[in-house]
Amino acid sequence: MSYTAAVITVSDKGYQGLRQDTSGPALCRLLEERGHQILYTAMVPDDTKMIQKELLHCCDTLHAALVLTTGGTGFSPRDITPEATLAVVERLTPGIPEAMRAESMRITPRGCLSRSAAGIRGRSLIVNLPGSQKAAQENLLAVIDPIAHGLEILLSEGSANCGG
Repeated sequence: MSYTAAVITVSDKGYQGLRQDTSGPALCRLLEERGHQILYTAMVPDDTKMIQKELLHCCDTLHAALVLTTGGTGFSPRDITPEATLAVVERLTPGIPEAMRAESMRITPRGCLSRSAAGIRGRSLIVNLPGSQKAAQENLLAVIDPIAHGLEILLSEGSANCGG
């Protein structure tokens, strides 16, 4: 089943035009290959209010089923995407970032340094991904199939067939 999606790139340098965004377009291609409809893309700096504004727009106005962010999940003082996300979600989905970190740890021990978060706002699922194209794709591929089932449940009129 396919769903609507939005991709928000969080990058000071990208926002200033000093770096080309490759992770956002790569995530869009990956989602489109799986049949998802990209409703919206955006580039914002590492600014809490701007990130929150974009997340709220994607969830509350566009009603995107899946909202992905890329960037701002590391240890830099400017990396505040998880905090901005946690301020707008209504329910946490900790298993998603746990699964992404576990898969990343198979590739590099530094995978444990990801501070990615995920949660539900209304009927939208927000997932933070790393900023590098390679890591963003690897992380999304680690959880895209379970996410599809989660979206099926989130968007259903009751409970989906969880026992099947």
